[in-house]
Amino acid sequence: MSTATAIDPKIVKELRDRTNAGMMDCKKALTEANGNMEEAEKILRKKFNLAAGKKAGRETREGVIASYIHLGGKVGVLVEVNCETDFVAKNEIFRELVKDITLQIAAASPFYVSREEVPEKALQEEREVAAAQIKGKPAPVVEKIVAGKVEKYYSTVCLMEQAFVKDANLTIKEVINAKIGELGENIIVRRFTRYAVGEGTKETSGESPASS
Repeated sequence: MSTATAIDPKIVKELRDRTNAGMMDCKKALTEANGNMEEAEKILRKKFNLAAGKKAGRETREGVIASYIHLGGKVGVLVEVNCETDFVAKNEIFRELVKDITLQIAAASPFYVSREEVPEKALQEEREVAAAQIKGKPAPVVEKIVAGKVEKYYSTVCLMEQAFVKDANLTIKEVINAKIGELGENIIVRRFTRYAVGEGTKETSGESPASS
């Protein structure tokens, strides 16, 4: 498959469904990947990450505050997601992304938006617990295992690092980056609060670009 016209439209649609990228972007990626779906998906992910990186410094003064009630009123979420313009804030694609983020927070119960918000004290405690579990091993081994445990901790407590509840192959960061590429604007999760009956609230705030 050496030309764009040789790409089956059904495959283009399938790639779009998997990545939420534009039809032309999907067609170009499939052409570059010689019709290989997995390679084309990698090309798009890389493209969207690059696009997100270029937009990361742009101001995000518009957006929405959304709520979500889960499990018959047992769990509630408030989240602020920002973009650059009111036009995108009203866009259905952006609104669907915000809905997915509220669902993620309700289901996966993160404590922070991004790893930059995690207190050093919490990280140090994770390191100490991990090191104690492998006491006696050579220092390089301990260092490697502890680093892995900390990364695992980030993926559990940080929204941007979590696996997307609708597709475990993607992180929330990657999901947002895809929308940045699709909508052409910077998008950040500004803050969120999660309420659960019988538990304390989880509140966090801070600018967290998807590409950071």
